Amino acid sequence: MIATDVGREILRALEARRSMARVKPDRPPRDLVEQVIAAAAWAPNHFKTEPWRFCVVSGDARNKLGAVMEESLRAARAQSNADHVDPTEIEAAFQKERNKPLRAPVVIVVAAVPSQEPKVVVEEELAAVAAGVQNMLLAAEAVGLGAMWRTGKPAYDPRVKEFLGFPANAHIVAFIYLGYPDLPPQRARPRSAARQVEWLGWD
Repeated sequence: MIATDVGREILRALEARRSMARVKPDRPPRDLVEQVIAAAAWAPNHFKTEPWRFCVVSGDARNKLGAVMEESLRAARAQSNADHVDPTEIEAAFQKERNKPLRAPVVIVVAAVPSQEPKVVVEEELAAVAAGVQNMLLAAEAVGLGAMWRTGKPAYDPRVKEFLGFPANAHIVAFIYLGYPDLPPQRARPRSAARQVEWLGWD
């Protein structure tokens, strides 16, 4: 049983948060975006290495990011030798890729840069950053913003990392599309972890 108001509010936020697939074109003020980013630093992090890195993309920089993402897709298509695909469909796919960053007024790209300390485990660094992303999604909900966590093939392309200023050993964990919600609140769908739980030594 949760005994405090804070505890009940935390559970309410976890249950209420929803991925927002569509947001308004109005860009949120910088202080709200900074609050969302700041929430990531409260995630648990083994050895306190703070492996999270952020790049906030807005304005015309979204077009530049889209151009790099399109370049990435074109390179992948060239390597696949998919000659049987309709050229019109291919060009439509390129345009769709180029326009992806325009789906929100702000895109926060979150990456993990693992510490080089001997005791550090890369998977734990990635887990810490993923926990940070979840904090960011909850913070966005708290300040009245809608957010969507996306990844996709561009997250693994060195061109994209370089454009965003991340080092070569960075792992892009999330493209967080952020803005004011442009869809009505979604009803919660019933969820339960009970089917995925195994109890050992529980009397």
